[in-house]
Amino acid sequence: MGMDSDFRLDIGEVGRNIESAEVISLYFPLLRKTLLMDTRHNGGEEPMIKVVPMVDSVEERFRSLRKLRPRLPKPDSITVIPWPKYVGSIVRLGIWDKIVQRFVATGHKEAVKACEEALKDLLEFEKTELAAVIKGEHYYTLWEAKK
Repeated sequence: MGMDSDFRLDIGEVGRNIESAEVISLYFPLLRKTLLMDTRHNGGEEPMIKVVPMVDSVEERFRSLRKLRPRLPKPDSITVIPWPKYVGSIVRLGIWDKIVQRFVATGHKEAVKACEEALKDLLEFEKTELAAVIKGEHYYTLWEAKK
């Protein structure tokens, strides 16, 4: 059992979104982190992929994107995809390949390197989070809470 088994994700749908959307917010509720991807680019801005803190609303995500990408117009939409599974599963289920292909297609080599960095960051955050769970940081059992 565990968090990887009890959630049904439409992998095909996630894949199609990644292949077509310009701006994608793939978020990991368990890590409170988002993999923010913006495939748009112009003279001064490269495509962007980076791990950012989770936000509470799409409006907030639009605002944070505006700060990160001041030279680009506001995107028409942001595709938001929750990923309540382990980070490794995006690789295992073929989603990561689609993400990398999307950035390869932009022709920007730096953006492809940034994909690797982002995956490393996510795995690092997950390791830290799982260690905290085991040590009991951030988590309280019911009987502790009653004291």
